[in-house]
Amino acid sequence: MPASSDVAGKARELARVLTLRDLVLIVVGTTIGSGIFTVPGAVLRQSGSDLGVALVVWVVGSVLALLGALTFGELGAMLPDAGGSYVYVREAFGALPAFLLGWTLFLAINTGSTATLAVAFANYLGELVPLGPLAYKLASVAMIAVVTAVNIRGVRQAATVQNWSTALKVGAIFALAIAGFLMGDGLHRPDTRLFTTPITAASLSAAGVGLLGVLWAYEGWQNVTNSAGEAADPQRTFARGIGIGTAALVVIYLTANAGYVAAVGASGVSASDRIAADVVHTLFGPAAAKLVTLVILVSIFSAANGLALTGPRMYFAMARDGVFLRALAEVHPRFGTPARAVAVSAAWAALLALSGTFEQLFTYVVFASWIFAALAAASVFVLRRRRPDAPRPFRVPGYPWTPALFIAAAAAVVVNTVIARPVQALIGLAIVATGVPVYFLWRRAIFSR
Repeated sequence: MPASSDVAGKARELARVLTLRDLVLIVVGTTIGSGIFTVPGAVLRQSGSDLGVALVVWVVGSVLALLGALTFGELGAMLPDAGGSYVYVREAFGALPAFLLGWTLFLAINTGSTATLAVAFANYLGELVPLGPLAYKLASVAMIAVVTAVNIRGVRQAATVQNWSTALKVGAIFALAIAGFLMGDGLHRPDTRLFTTPITAASLSAAGVGLLGVLWAYEGWQNVTNSAGEAADPQRTFARGIGIGTAALVVIYLTANAGYVAAVGASGVSASDRIAADVVHTLFGPAAAKLVTLVILVSIFSAANGLALTGPRMYFAMARDGVFLRALAEVHPRFGTPARAVAVSAAWAALLALSGTFEQLFTYVVFASWIFAALAAASVFVLRRRRPDAPRPFRVPGYPWTPALFIAAAAAVVVNTVIARPVQALIGLAIVATGVPVYFLWRRAIFSR
């Protein structure tokens, strides 16, 4: 392992304070941002407005997420260290691929996600109170600042905020679904179609595009792996946490979709890109639609808090290995958090949000997250062969098919992006490749001391 001996020797350890409940709610809260409030309409349109096909698409996406969670469950229980996927890839494939994973997440994916959430938070806040151009930018930065302060002051406090905010938004999603079932007539409308769409190459291709939307809605469940170094009794709790959390997401997402259809019918869902707001408008009138805005604000804040609670742990691990900013390897003497890693990550995210460049940067490299997800999942094969006798408190069921299917799905997303948007994909790969000279510069600096 490439590590600077003086950094590793003096470093304080992160406290293991995250319980099973915390891990479950980190998975759920980090994943549910705004996707489930907006994506269902697009998925149904890509499914030919066929409710049966759309249901299959959501189920397939849900199964793929569960396959990934089970795979990462074995890796996290075996290597319960801060850094998650970075650690798995480092141990299986070496320092450079692991660095490129962390570099890309820092440069664009995790910080770009935070910037996206911050701008979305300001936009939704603008629906409740009037905001000028400067106020929009200040609101974005303020949200990042609040999340940063919470996460610097302690992982226990940040986890508590995550738990409550996640519980609120999940409760609101279930309440809206129940209202749809009780007050809507969508399931009885004559335009509801089940598996009437003929199976052709075109319809399968369209359903595949819809699947990308589902996978985007599930994006984020793997972030909890970065916090394995703070999980209490991780050999027992980590795999259960990521598995239960992802399974809970499946239930939440399928229930939400069913509630939307029950409220406004398949045609109503298909016609909407803001389905939650439209459902509330239909069931309770226009005045109540602002309640959805409040729920989405809580949801966005919870997702941003989850990113701050997880992502900086990867940069902390990289710094301890001597391949990232040295100061990020420090644990705050009072709060026990990787405070500088949290702060630097937040500062870069705020800069992206203020400049507006996050949109281009994030769009270019988001598909790369699937490359790294596949690489991290493939670590289970390498480590099973290389370390057959290593303690594995949890073994992925269905091995080798479970990780193989997840890797195949991730590869399909990458290939589809390369085929559909080759220029964007090449630019994204070029951005990832900028980490290569950076890595060797850091390595040279470490070994020249």
